[in-house]
Amino acid sequence: MATQDTSRRSFILKLASFSGTLATGSLLSACGGGSASSNMVQFNYGVASGDPLSNQVILWTHAKYQNSNEPVALRYEVATDAAFSNVVSSGTTTALEAASFTAKVDAASLSPATDYYYRFKSDVWISPVGRTRTLPTGTVAEVKLAVFSCSSYPHGYFHVYGEAASKSDAQYALHLGDYIYEYKDGEYPNPAVFGRNVLPANEIFTLSDYRTRHALYKSDVNLKLLHARMPMIAVWDDHEFANDTYMTGAENHTEGAEGTFAARKAAALQAYHEWMPIRTGADKSLIYRSFDFGNLVSLHMLDTRLIGREKQLDQTSVLTTTAGQAAWLSPSRQLMGTTQTQWLQGAMTNSTAKWQVLGQQVVMAATWLPVSVQTKFQAYFASPNASTVGSIIAEVETYKAALSSTNPATYLTALNPVVPYNFDAWDGYPAARETVLQTFAGVAAAQPTIGKKLVVLSGDSHNAWHTNLTLANGTKVGEEFATSSVSSPGWESYFPSMIPTIKSLFQDTTVKSNVQWMDASRRGYLKMTFTPAQAKGEFIFVDSVSSGTYTVATPLAAETRTYAG
Repeated sequence: MATQDTSRRSFILKLASFSGTLATGSLLSACGGGSASSNMVQFNYGVASGDPLSNQVILWTHAKYQNSNEPVALRYEVATDAAFSNVVSSGTTTALEAASFTAKVDAASLSPATDYYYRFKSDVWISPVGRTRTLPTGTVAEVKLAVFSCSSYPHGYFHVYGEAASKSDAQYALHLGDYIYEYKDGEYPNPAVFGRNVLPANEIFTLSDYRTRHALYKSDVNLKLLHARMPMIAVWDDHEFANDTYMTGAENHTEGAEGTFAARKAAALQAYHEWMPIRTGADKSLIYRSFDFGNLVSLHMLDTRLIGREKQLDQTSVLTTTAGQAAWLSPSRQLMGTTQTQWLQGAMTNSTAKWQVLGQQVVMAATWLPVSVQTKFQAYFASPNASTVGSIIAEVETYKAALSSTNPATYLTALNPVVPYNFDAWDGYPAARETVLQTFAGVAAAQPTIGKKLVVLSGDSHNAWHTNLTLANGTKVGEEFATSSVSSPGWESYFPSMIPTIKSLFQDTTVKSNVQWMDASRRGYLKMTFTPAQAKGEFIFVDSVSSGTYTVATPLAAETRTYAG
């Protein structure tokens, strides 16, 4: 179905223009006219809600006087109707310069499974109106989630957010990380899509930098629309800090030359909690938490990036050194950390919901490829040309032929084993993955009357995946649905002529891989629908993020994946 973005965008912009304008003429006259308009309160970044519970939800806005940095006193209202004739919760807060003029409140005394409208007021100035929803309790027939990941501002328009907000019947949004990116202008990509340059222009390191980058992203009209349409449950990935973050550092951080990673992390954490509609505790680094949707879904949001991850291993080191192999296979190697892992075990055990859903960052399923195939890809990166492209295609076909032969061991030898292609994903932490999957298997076996099923929701890879989750012995314990990116590039950016080959490589090979289906070339989001009978994932794609117009199609049969309950 073709969708012209122009008319919808114009409508949203008109709505946004009311941010920081008078609500009614009568209010203007009541406050004496000119004094109010001389220093209006601006709500330039709209409103947002998040971390819903059955009786409360976080409400967020940014409010600033046009001509001063004075604190902005705010009143929030929550109503059952868009006209606010039935206000059921209200209170006051203040937008302070110390918090980058953001404000968050935890609106309480709400009813389960109910849609609400909310807004903020400061004197005569009124924010845009948002819609949110509380979580259900008791027996629940259906839950619908819109799942997002990896939204790089300079790579293009956030059509995916707008499409989900305006067309989807999802009730809640999940963001699995890379909500912002840290790179300097022109670094990723080079050049940016016209009009999508980043602010500040430098790579972000300081609190001011991270605040400015968050503000840039929040200024996007489609992201504002999504936040105003449904509550968001979010976790960070690496780019909210720096590329390939781990506990004490990151690939894209040079200690000393770029300050300390500890200071950078603290700045990023502060800005994240200021600018995101997330419930903030005493320790800003702890964001793993659970959300219960009655007896149907328990959503456990994890942190696989910051709190417990050991540094990523280099694939060459693993393949060529005894020490590298031992580190990779170490039973103590951590991705989540022992404290979070124990918390997850308790959360899954105590839950009475059928679907145990892990919302987290990186792909969990094993996606291993022969060294011979990966070597051909490395040769292409060193010298991208027709010859190296042909070499990859030929090697993939050789691999597939070997797997279908009576003796694949003639191809897969001790000198040509299958190994992970991405050591930043769970493949780089096999013992940690086994611990999580064994934990669920034990919980499910101990509570057979509930019939618990495991679904893992992932992002990070910029591509869409549907995979089986298996123990090291091959026993299936769940399924993974990994969303594509909002705008960040996938395989098509690096291998535009080889997308069919890449899809076939992952889908048609089975050694150390559990891929049922994948898409290697399109931007989009994942709509998950949970019922007692099944978990259904619909992969929804747009055909362009570099143009102001786009086309979106109803998912084909192969792009709607199900896991029976």
